[in-house]
Amino acid sequence: MVEKKRGLGRGLSALMSDVNNDAPASNSDASARRAEQHLPIEVIAPNPDQPRRNFDSDTLEDLAGSIREKGIIQPLIVRPDPADARKFQIVAGERRWRAAQIAQLHEVPVIVREFDDTEVLEVAIIENIQRADLNPVEEAAGYRQLIERFGHTQDQLAKALGKSRSHIANQMRLLSLPREVIDYLEKDQISAGHARALITSDDPASLARIVVSKGLSVRETEKLAKKPPEEKTSRPGASRNPEKDADTVALEGDLSANLGMKVTVNHDSGQESGQVSIRYTSLDELDELCRKLTL
Repeated sequence: MVEKKRGLGRGLSALMSDVNNDAPASNSDASARRAEQHLPIEVIAPNPDQPRRNFDSDTLEDLAGSIREKGIIQPLIVRPDPADARKFQIVAGERRWRAAQIAQLHEVPVIVREFDDTEVLEVAIIENIQRADLNPVEEAAGYRQLIERFGHTQDQLAKALGKSRSHIANQMRLLSLPREVIDYLEKDQISAGHARALITSDDPASLARIVVSKGLSVRETEKLAKKPPEEKTSRPGASRNPEKDADTVALEGDLSANLGMKVTVNHDSGQESGQVSIRYTSLDELDELCRKLTL
């Protein structure tokens, strides 16, 4: 499915087959065919580069209760610990490992794989994306990491992850929003639908404050974002800019997602010329923009 490059020695589809191991096996021979074994829980440690740091305690307790009753149905994916030959490092399944400790298990089922550091990080990102409890910002950040660090395209990710390309593109566009709006999204004060409606506005942070304070719906937010600017910002007799066509809006979204900053494309009326503006919200973002433009 994907070229074998940049840490993809097994191919993205092969990595996906290791990550997608939460469904119950269809028969008792499935685990044997995958060379499952059991290891003491104390010889297993989390991946120190695991991109996910927070694990919901209530969810872990629920999983621990299930493990007490039924055991761990599907094994963890581990690799030999590069720093200690006597131990193993989790590649996928840290939630199960944590819940197993709460359930006071002494050993857990594992499948040992010879992953290198790059593949471990890639699998960790894929596993996080596949889990249902990510917020939209975490999901978008995962897509961006897979694209920027491992050279995948949106089309490749869509096919491998079973999602539409438009879903991946729309999620990544959220990362172009100001930090204040992203905070609202991470705290579940606005939805991804609200955030997408704000992307093309001139001042998404101010509009987001209105949305939160008034509890506006997504449809109401869309209408608010499309309102023309205040009269005081326009000169008498000056005509308003025509509404942008869908292709231009989509282009702005793609550029914003790829750069991680808000990009605006303005065509000169009746001409083939225009302007592309990139908005940064910190000097760190400006440094990152300069780095990307000078590659």
